[in-house]
Amino acid sequence: MGLGEKISVYLVQQGIWDMPLESMPLAAAYLKATALADDRIRDAFDIKIINYRGGTTLTKMANEIFEDGPPDILACSVTGWNFRTFGSLVETFKQLNPDGWAVFGGTHVTNQATRTFGMFPQVDVIVNGEGELVFRDLLARYLDRGSVHALGDIQGISYRDGGDTIATTEPRDRIQNLDIIPSPALSGALELTRPDGSFRYDVALMETNRGCPYKCAFCYWGGAVGQRVRAFSRQRLREELELYASLKVHTICLCDANFGLLPIDEEFVDDVIEIRNRTGYPKALESSWAKNKSKVFYSIVRKMKDAGLRSSFTLALQTLNPEALALMNRKNMKVNQWEDLVNWLNAEELECYAELIWGAPGETVESFLDGYDRLSHYVSRIAVYPILLLPNTDYSEKKDQYGIVSVRGDHDDFEYVLAHNTMTMADNQRMQRFLFWSRVLADAAVFRHTFTGLRTLGGIRQSQVLRNMDEWILRTDDEAAAPLREAVTIGVEAPGSAIDYLYREPEAKRLLRRWWSESIRPLLPAEYTRVLDDIFEYDLLTQPVYRQDSNELPDGCTLIRIGEDDHAVRSGVTFAHDVLSILSRLRAGKEPDLRPLEVSFDLYYRLGVEQFTTTTNSEEIVHFMGCTKSDFFSSIKLADEPIDGSYSTLLRDSNCG
Repeated sequence: MGLGEKISVYLVQQGIWDMPLESMPLAAAYLKATALADDRIRDAFDIKIINYRGGTTLTKMANEIFEDGPPDILACSVTGWNFRTFGSLVETFKQLNPDGWAVFGGTHVTNQATRTFGMFPQVDVIVNGEGELVFRDLLARYLDRGSVHALGDIQGISYRDGGDTIATTEPRDRIQNLDIIPSPALSGALELTRPDGSFRYDVALMETNRGCPYKCAFCYWGGAVGQRVRAFSRQRLREELELYASLKVHTICLCDANFGLLPIDEEFVDDVIEIRNRTGYPKALESSWAKNKSKVFYSIVRKMKDAGLRSSFTLALQTLNPEALALMNRKNMKVNQWEDLVNWLNAEELECYAELIWGAPGETVESFLDGYDRLSHYVSRIAVYPILLLPNTDYSEKKDQYGIVSVRGDHDDFEYVLAHNTMTMADNQRMQRFLFWSRVLADAAVFRHTFTGLRTLGGIRQSQVLRNMDEWILRTDDEAAAPLREAVTIGVEAPGSAIDYLYREPEAKRLLRRWWSESIRPLLPAEYTRVLDDIFEYDLLTQPVYRQDSNELPDGCTLIRIGEDDHAVRSGVTFAHDVLSILSRLRAGKEPDLRPLEVSFDLYYRLGVEQFTTTTNSEEIVHFMGCTKSDFFSSIKLADEPIDGSYSTLLRDSNCG
């Protein structure tokens, strides 16, 4: 470092998905914002965030990061998917700058000093727990020309105390007043826009609180499990919302473990709705909702419905098997009393989806599928994930007790469970195909309406539909099935290509119609066949609309301009039955009128889904589904324009293609 030059710090973060838009590097931005709030550090350091998409190779990273020479400090936000990449990156860094400091932080390396230092001896410091204040203290020590081997008075770290000896300091108390962490968005620490002024990330990430009161056996949420929840102030969060609204951010995604648990969460939603009513943004709010639903949750949901603010309300059940629940430390959680909640959401006609984990200790194939089908009676959108062993979790610490056999991932550092005391390897291999189709057809909502009709009128369980599709794809001679056969061989880790194919390609729609005709229709009761035909066709027509490479829309769709955004409309869609009324009553558990009644209506679509399908981002995909005029305009809610159902002028004067 020359005279007058600032000390260079690179904060490197990498998202899991390789997608067209960047994922917001919130963790790195917290570190930068907190460090720059210190006058000495701000004057002495040049801190740069380097944010990579999931598909970026190590070679590309190294060439870009070290093109102009190595930084003085390289700090990496480490997760299971980038652990090996960043370990190798640090090795290159030390070749270029042997005296530079290499710092690792993140839940994957917290309390894992022996393994991390053993695999990557070039790493100097590991931050255990919340990193903002610890990282600030490390920069201050560097500024004072302290030794990287003499950091014993800095709480919350592991480091080498000279030679090969690993020293771990006392844990640092968690930050009680979260507002001492400057907002990355409001402070300017986080770059928010592209050169053209548009918002640069897929969604805006926000934390309203930190901590989780539960201690589930598979989870280590932010290192703050089994702890009191601490919240950011309402004023700070409101200022962030105002900023994101000014940037026309469509979706706010909360990084909270249990949103809807605290009364202040309702205040946050009040502010979201007020800002949206005034500015038109944000249009959707996504979160990991409170496991135990309280009066606050029900009040929040009702307010969001009345305001037309969209969300996917999650049932994070993980399993319905009592033995597996007990081993998960979730046996007595109110989340298990979920039927009444789902009935209420269905009666309110609100979108709901559920999460399950396959392969938990205590689970068998039979118990899992029984639970899956029981759940699908209420919720068709079910995301099923394979069990992983994460560092610092109960499952990981009791691996021998549960007889767990695992393997490290090919491209990540997660431990994938292959077998345990109640699951053989053959069981697990058989279920991987089921998980794949569940992620594709159920979680990504390819058949969100069809499942309901088949279950209630056709007597066909959701698990039967998934297995039927798998078997038919294997045996059909249709060339359009080849991409799906190839995708399923990769497995549950990569369903994005199949989702993208089914939504994007006209040939995929033809393939699905052939599957329906050949493999499902013969199983249906004759008196319900034509009604179910209409429901299936409605599913296909409400799937997201893609713009092709030439920017053209599919046949039957017209481009319209609403406000500053392009949308698509499919006019005059006609059915022989009143599918909207039938589906509404079926979901509410009521008897529908199944007599033929020709109905015709228009379907409206938000454009741009191609940014999310390959990443399996089902929370965002559902916001691109076709919907009726009234539902569509309620959801987009233009600023300063009342939702009164009268949009004839707007549509007539729009730019139609």
